[in-house]
Amino acid sequence: MFTGLVSDIGTVLDVTGDDRLRRLTIRCAYDPTGIALGASIACSGPCLTAVSVEPTEGGAVFAVDAAAETLARTTVGAWQPGRRINLERSLKIGDELGGHLVTGHVDGLAEIVAHERVTDAESSWGASERFTLRAPADLARFIAPKGSVCLDGTSLTVNTVDGDLFTVLLIPHTLEVTTWGERRQGDRLNLEVDLIARYAARLTEARARTGD
Repeated sequence: MFTGLVSDIGTVLDVTGDDRLRRLTIRCAYDPTGIALGASIACSGPCLTAVSVEPTEGGAVFAVDAAAETLARTTVGAWQPGRRINLERSLKIGDELGGHLVTGHVDGLAEIVAHERVTDAESSWGASERFTLRAPADLARFIAPKGSVCLDGTSLTVNTVDGDLFTVLLIPHTLEVTTWGERRQGDRLNLEVDLIARYAARLTEARARTGD
């Protein structure tokens, strides 16, 4: 489990394999002694398993394997060397839950259709940006105003919803410590809908079928 609070930005160094199984080597600033083989790391949304870890100057280099399902349902299949990705280590018992509960199981891809600065002039700490995204039709019903959504591994609050379109607001700090500052119109992002919303919808459907 994760929180959607990005703790580092990693860089993809190497990609090998094919559409059935691909290995990605990623450089990060994490302490290599804190990454055990088999550890779960959220890589811009998808929960991937560390299959190797080596120390490097200023951090670590770890490798993950992405299987066909992950390559087909997420943006991982398009990653190339040089790609910067949001990273988060898995939760430990007693950790602060500052975002929302995130599983690392991507539901689909959302597309950025527009973004704009919220203020006319930048303040001393920068300007916020509002992004409008289109969700897949089968996932739009799980997205609600003031609800939570995870996009590229980042926990965000939904501002508005209009059909399959929804907006999120990124403050200057988030733009700086994640890859959101690099995102542009037309980009597709890994989308995980809120776990509670998904189960609530499932319960409603089950009750409708049984007539309870």
